[in-house]
Amino acid sequence: MATRSLRARALLITAVLGLAAVGTVVAYTLAGDEMHSRPELADGLVLGTGLLSIAAILYRLRSPGSWKSAKFIGLGILAIATAGAVFLVLDAPGTDRVLGPSAWDLLFLFGAAVFLMPIKIEFADHFPKEDRREISADVALISAALGCIAYLSIRPPDGTGVAQMSSAIFALMAVTAFAAYGALALWVPSPAHLGQFAIIGALAASVVAFGNDWVNGAYVPGSTAVNLPLALGPLGLAILITIIPRREASRPFARPARYGRPILTTAAVAAACAALGVVANLAINHNVRAIQASALIGLLGAAVALRILVNQLRSVHATRDAAIALDQKEAALHETDKALARLQRANETLRESEERLRLVFEAAVDGIVELDDKDVIVRANEAFCQMIDLPHRMVEGQPWTALAAAIEADESLATLPTTGQGTLRRDGNAIYLESRISEIPGDPPRRLLLVRDVTAARVADQTIRSLFKFLQDRDEDRTRIMRRTNAAIESERNRIARDLHDGPVQGVSAASLSLEAVLLMLKAGELEEGTEILSKVRRELSEEADNLRRLMSGLRPPLLEERGLIPAIRETLAKFGRDADIETEFVSRTNAEVPADLETLAYRIVQEALSNASKHSKASHVNVTVEGLAGQLRIEVSDDGIGFDSQQAREFLRMGRVGLASMRERVELANGTFMVHATPGKGTTVLATLPLDAVPAQRELAVNEA
Repeated sequence: MATRSLRARALLITAVLGLAAVGTVVAYTLAGDEMHSRPELADGLVLGTGLLSIAAILYRLRSPGSWKSAKFIGLGILAIATAGAVFLVLDAPGTDRVLGPSAWDLLFLFGAAVFLMPIKIEFADHFPKEDRREISADVALISAALGCIAYLSIRPPDGTGVAQMSSAIFALMAVTAFAAYGALALWVPSPAHLGQFAIIGALAASVVAFGNDWVNGAYVPGSTAVNLPLALGPLGLAILITIIPRREASRPFARPARYGRPILTTAAVAAACAALGVVANLAINHNVRAIQASALIGLLGAAVALRILVNQLRSVHATRDAAIALDQKEAALHETDKALARLQRANETLRESEERLRLVFEAAVDGIVELDDKDVIVRANEAFCQMIDLPHRMVEGQPWTALAAAIEADESLATLPTTGQGTLRRDGNAIYLESRISEIPGDPPRRLLLVRDVTAARVADQTIRSLFKFLQDRDEDRTRIMRRTNAAIESERNRIARDLHDGPVQGVSAASLSLEAVLLMLKAGELEEGTEILSKVRRELSEEADNLRRLMSGLRPPLLEERGLIPAIRETLAKFGRDADIETEFVSRTNAEVPADLETLAYRIVQEALSNASKHSKASHVNVTVEGLAGQLRIEVSDDGIGFDSQQAREFLRMGRVGLASMRERVELANGTFMVHATPGKGTTVLATLPLDAVPAQRELAVNEA
């Protein structure tokens, strides 16, 4: 309803403005030459039509959809109406004032400037920013060219400087608005722009006619060529503003006419050439002074240069934009190629994933069964079929309970999906099964049953229990060894203490008493008796020193201390062979430096092994090998004796024979490995491997235990 009311009001205002225009034309037609005799009528018409147009525009501004440039067009019409009012006063009867060019003509530029403001708004509203510079350059070139032609046609040949200035003002006013509105109409030829161009063109022609009469002293008040366009132009602009709504702000820039740009550029160049031709012709015919011709040609040259500069800048920007666009296109194509490649890889990956899932389903070692909502087997993999020893065709499509009844199994198999436990029977052996169930969302929902053969796990559990029992036994063995070792260490300490007390300590005490007796004899002058006692003391101390050496050799052999591991083992083995009447062989392949603690440990291992061989093996040949390779010391003692069953090692330990167990513990404490290979009737081999960087615990072997 509101839209219809606004449309009706617009039609009413348009009708009023149309009637005013028709009345103005009729008035000029009927008045004829009377307008010259009564110029106040013509000036009054200009003033009246201007005020009526301003009122219509103001009303339109209060309604939605009005032009953005309407208020500035209204200001331009106000300038025309003001000029009409001024001339109404100047042309009034009884005034004898002679009208002509003066400095007041500069005021006309104000009206022209107001009419150019709508062009700025229209350019910003209709043209993209990158096109405005080029259009403005074309407008400037056309304005300069047509301005030169208009100036040369208006100016008086021998006019004063004020007349020349007034000629330039009227020429600039006329051609600038004409060129600007013409470019707008040519670029975007909408009804509103074409109408504005026609009206502004008529006003420009009126200004040129007025300027020609004004500066040449031929001004006649009420001239039809001047006043009629000034009276009808504002009415036409008001009608356009009233009946044509402005472009919606949400719409994009209007698309320019197909040939608008080349025609505008061509018109600019043609106008410049025409202006240069006119100036040159007038200069040749001496109708214009050389200085004026030079100034006009310079103005035209500057306008052409400006147009060329703008064109070059546009070309540079276009080239740069094209290069950027090409780069972006290449980048986009590259990204597209990569995206396509990624898509292809994704499709390939998806296909491979499907194949892989199918292969995983079929190749899984666990049984996989898909059940529907009624526990019917939808599909099963090969592992499950092999697990129950049935082909696919007899498994898929069968209810789970029917399948469980068809094979040899416990009753627990029928409830496997629920309880997770079931047992099969195959060849008289039990096969234990465990299952996990997962819900598969869908309509209807399904379930995925994962069945695993845990028979090996059950066996492994039993094995673990056996190993745990073995470790418990080893711990008990270690405890016994520790007790026997501690007892042996304490016994050895007591023996050393007794030997020291009964031997060297008693001998040193006796020697001390003998020395006191010698001291008394020396004081009494009994030198021969004292000397004899001193000789006896020396013999006693020498014997006690030998006793101490024998005692120390039980802790660390002097030969091991003095010459090292290899010579000590070689001599010990040779002595063992002589004492036990056994053939011996010693092999040594080591150049590595062996720490003192490892030397002692290796020597004791050889001693213990030789002791066991002499007591129990009844061997005729013993071989000892010592090798130092790859950071390890390897000691091997083998004999060809009667051997024993290695399973009896724990029995030996219970009987108190801790030799082998003690050697094992001592080697393991040094981060080494200890092995005994024994077979009844085939001899025994003791093998110990010690890392050369190990520091064994300070614990003596029970050498004499077997």
